[in-house]
Amino acid sequence: MTGTTAPVARQHQDIPETVARLRDTFDSGVTRPVAWRRRQLQALRRMLLDHASAIEEALYDDLRKGRTESHLTEIGGVLAETEHALRHLGRWTRPRRVAVPLNIKLATARVHPEPLGVCLIIAPWNYPLTLTLNPLVGALSAGNAAVVKPSELAPATSALLADLLPRHLEAVTVVEGAVEETTTLLAQRFDHIFYTGNGTVGRIVATAAAKHLTPVTLELGGQSPAFVDETADMAVTARRLAWGKFTNAGQTCVAPDYVLVTRAARDSLLAELPGAVREMFGVDPRAGSDYGRIVNDRHFHRLTGLMGAGDLLTGGDFDAEDRYIAPTVLTDVPPQAPVMAEEIFGPILPVLTVRDVHEAVDFINARDKPLSLYAFTRDRAARRALLEETSSGGLVYNAPMIHLGVPNLPFGGVGESGMGAYHGKTSFDTFSHHKPVLSKPTRHDTLRLVYAPHTSRSFALIARAVSRTHPLLGRKR
Repeated sequence: MTGTTAPVARQHQDIPETVARLRDTFDSGVTRPVAWRRRQLQALRRMLLDHASAIEEALYDDLRKGRTESHLTEIGGVLAETEHALRHLGRWTRPRRVAVPLNIKLATARVHPEPLGVCLIIAPWNYPLTLTLNPLVGALSAGNAAVVKPSELAPATSALLADLLPRHLEAVTVVEGAVEETTTLLAQRFDHIFYTGNGTVGRIVATAAAKHLTPVTLELGGQSPAFVDETADMAVTARRLAWGKFTNAGQTCVAPDYVLVTRAARDSLLAELPGAVREMFGVDPRAGSDYGRIVNDRHFHRLTGLMGAGDLLTGGDFDAEDRYIAPTVLTDVPPQAPVMAEEIFGPILPVLTVRDVHEAVDFINARDKPLSLYAFTRDRAARRALLEETSSGGLVYNAPMIHLGVPNLPFGGVGESGMGAYHGKTSFDTFSHHKPVLSKPTRHDTLRLVYAPHTSRSFALIARAVSRTHPLLGRKR
């Protein structure tokens, strides 16, 4: 595949030319046919399968991810998203007929999905394969050309994607680099920008996009709470919290950031958590192959600075040279502690005690809207209160993170946790323009009624038609 393949832009000076070349490719129409889109998705699938070992090595180099975790949370996730798109692409791309009102009778109306153009995908470092390629699946499914900007904080994965993507995909180019390259990219005109990261950079992306009126999808973060009450199965709850919090050493945007546990459930939960951590990661997680490391020194020192709040239940060990922080649970953490003031993005789990679900709702609502909310409870009233009285990007009962594995569920934030969504059909919609197309035949010119000059007869006919469509407007006053 070399005809429309765009090479990697090695320096920021190459970026305007690279984007212009991709726009020429898109304007040529090569990306529009459904057959082309299907070939790209199949090529992406082959790339993941053929180079799985190299991907595993890159993820280990960047984050010390184990082989199993790499397949569960990275390679397997992208394969599932790709397979879902291949299975449903024909239906997604088919024009959809819609009804027309009686006063425009004889017309037909359809909604035609069409590609937006050249899209920019800016990816983060914590899941450097999944969070780069899953949005790309949506962009390719919708028939777009794309610039992919992997994170410089995951250099091994970034370099591998820069090597593999242009070799396997057409109309996709990779730009490696850091702030300078990202700034140059954001100065270009794109037809959609998809950014995953933090709110500070999200605001920069949105400001740059506004100059070109470019739509954006912002997948951000914030603190995602978990609520636990006395009706939960504590052993299962502890295991699932430990898995959700300490996978990838806590560097997950939808990891539970803190736990709000009722007074009646507190002692039972705290009794189970240390054992759940040991069961999953061993007495010394540092010695096992299933526990990762912090991505860089800056994040390591930020995290160790957050560990002084409350009382230590388990963990607390760290090693700066290895960038290792043990799975750590803190209890009786003050709400105003620094660890409660920001997205933790690391293996520290504060536990706070609340009276009941109503106090938990008030606590959640006093903060920014979270990306995810987890509720471990069998109580229907508690579930209903969390569903109806809080707002979050997603709500999951009795498990963390697994909603990301459901392609038919849109994934995205609300408020400070982001805007827009993706996964499955939602990804296709995000990267498409759904163009309304209406056809009105000329054989019977039923529009003559609305032409000027208007008479008392035409007014009466129009008023009668309006009253049929909107009965309240036809009432005598």
